[in-house]
Amino acid sequence: MRTILISLLLVGLIGTVTKAQNKKVIEINTRSTSLVYAVDQNGRLIFQHYGKTVDSADNFRQQQSYSKPDTDRDFSYEAYPTFGLGNINEPALTAIHANGSLNTELAFETVESISNSDFTETVIHLKDRVYDFAVELHTKAYFNEDVITQWTVIENNENGAVKLNNFASSFLPLKAESYYLTHFYGAWAGEMSVAEEKLENGIKVIECKKGVRTTQTENASFILSLNHPSLENSGECYGGALAWSGNYRLAFQVDEWRTLNVVTGINPFLSAWSLKPGESFSTPEMIYTFSNEGRGQVSRNLHDWGRKYGMTGGTEIHDIVLNSWEGAYFTFDENTLSGMMNDAAEMGIETFVLDDGWFGNKYPRNNDDAGLGDWQTNTKKLPQGLDYLIDYAHSKGLKFGLWIEPEMVNPESELAENHPEWIVQSNGREKITWRNQLLLDLSNPKVQDFVFNVFDSLLTTHPGIEYVKWDANRHVEQAGSTYLSDSEQTHFWVAYTEGLYTVYDRIRAKYPDFVIQDCASGGGRLDYGALKYHNEYWTSDNTDPLSRIFIQYGTTLIYPPVGAASHVSTSPNHQTLRMTPLKFRFDVAMTGRLGMELQPKDIQGDDRVFAEEAIKNYKEFVRPLVTHGDLYRLKSPYDEGGWASQLFVAKSKQSAVFYAFSLEPHLRGIYPTIKLNGLDPNKNYQIKEINKNGKSRFWGDGQTFSADYLMNVGVELKIADQYDSAVFMLKAVD
Repeated sequence: MRTILISLLLVGLIGTVTKAQNKKVIEINTRSTSLVYAVDQNGRLIFQHYGKTVDSADNFRQQQSYSKPDTDRDFSYEAYPTFGLGNINEPALTAIHANGSLNTELAFETVESISNSDFTETVIHLKDRVYDFAVELHTKAYFNEDVITQWTVIENNENGAVKLNNFASSFLPLKAESYYLTHFYGAWAGEMSVAEEKLENGIKVIECKKGVRTTQTENASFILSLNHPSLENSGECYGGALAWSGNYRLAFQVDEWRTLNVVTGINPFLSAWSLKPGESFSTPEMIYTFSNEGRGQVSRNLHDWGRKYGMTGGTEIHDIVLNSWEGAYFTFDENTLSGMMNDAAEMGIETFVLDDGWFGNKYPRNNDDAGLGDWQTNTKKLPQGLDYLIDYAHSKGLKFGLWIEPEMVNPESELAENHPEWIVQSNGREKITWRNQLLLDLSNPKVQDFVFNVFDSLLTTHPGIEYVKWDANRHVEQAGSTYLSDSEQTHFWVAYTEGLYTVYDRIRAKYPDFVIQDCASGGGRLDYGALKYHNEYWTSDNTDPLSRIFIQYGTTLIYPPVGAASHVSTSPNHQTLRMTPLKFRFDVAMTGRLGMELQPKDIQGDDRVFAEEAIKNYKEFVRPLVTHGDLYRLKSPYDEGGWASQLFVAKSKQSAVFYAFSLEPHLRGIYPTIKLNGLDPNKNYQIKEINKNGKSRFWGDGQTFSADYLMNVGVELKIADQYDSAVFMLKAVD
């Protein structure tokens, strides 16, 4: 790693243009984007530009701004605005200094940069003009992925404690005629629904105050489109995602000068942080990307970054999984599980995961009322123990995985009896349960040790375990810690998440490549803060394929499809009671990490033959493209028409997989024509249907077409009935 001091470009202009004199310019680049700051003659760090690459910083030496009406201050937007220097918009930082002052005025001091083969990190040092109080503005630029991340380190060297009330990770001002925000909403079994709205004057806030399971109903991510609603393949778009698993706040303020101010970071709700002398506070990373080719390229940038830096093993092939939950729930014995493994192995599945219900003896885990926290094998259900099941799985050529929920505890458990002080609680108040469980206080180092040891002890006692599903099934409704002092109770929200990350760090230090699924009642912890410790994520507890088309469409706008655990379940579906064909269920599940969530012995006859062939197709053709390919969305399920379609294209452009789905009944003779995207325009491609299950849905099945034809004329498919679907492999030919 080499250290480079970024040159500060000095300009000495003459005449009356004094505001540009001695102007320092800091330029941070990726392959296609530039982020530019300047230091004005008053020592303020001013935001200049984030967007398409600017060839030279010279023009920014000359750039000026006009003074605000009725003041001598100009229209410049500081890189990290505080309260106390004329900023009347949403601040990134508010602090009460040791002497009670409410004002902070940051001035530029120095800048430095460190580069390696993956990224360049730039650190801009700012310091208050009056107090010994400093902020480091960190930016990592990932050149090849066109992604930047930002965070701040706030340091107190005053004589007394400083109280931080707002401490954002990043501030981004944008200037356009209009702004359109795509964001996400939902509920259990309906995560990551997509909404887009025009931002008007005032502040639009996306936030969460749940503490845990913070992405169940919102998500700390968004897409911004300038001047018109977002388009898939054109227009200026920004994508953003906060890498934080606790409370967050994303504020979008269109101010009186029609500039959009984006302030993102930890939610300050009841989270004032007392920073003692000599202490520093680091905010989580805010991830940004920009594209002038629409939201599709925003997603592909984030997917490339996410696979390599935002998750564990994102470029590795993921196993096909059979999870026991919907096939057995809490009611199983060794014969039930060994029978499921037999069928799984015959069908070509690679990992068997035993879900909830395997533990607890004094308080057996036969439902969700008891046993949570007592991580010993239930000897009544599994008299031969976990090792018998592990060995049986291995004898069938399967890996063995296990479900845990180590952050939670049932009141009916030995853990709750032995350590009531470890539970999140408010002194003197009744403890509020959710799903009959309480939350362990991860701000407490002893609880962190316990949670780490749950994981570590299982793997050291049963070294044959090769996969863990980490769940979290409640949020915080009553904050309070017996570990934190009375004066530090507002630290709880941040300290819990930092405690969780401390546990994750310890696990990854010892088990760097172990496969861990990120789950929290489905998609309740889907953020880049948690995802970097996990190999995949459970998108939703709703396995209904029609619902999953919408859920996974929203999810993969931001997060890599390779991590989206997408399971074939039974019909009628257990969440929606909807009945759908097995082919439709498989075709949808093959858009992510394929798995199954059912009793496999229920699939027999022709359905069994089809399932085995679909699994074979996924392994041979589809999985490498889902893992490494670029996603092109062709038809959105949110658009009129009742279709959905997408395409994964290999980086080499040598192969692709193309999906199409009919979401509603269509009148006779109405078929979709779908124009492909992302192919090499100079190549020809043979198109071949897989998972056919009857007649082909395309008259050109098996034929070869030019990429120009496929992308500009398109493919008319004979799918019209609700739940019709088709999957095609494309291979480049000479």
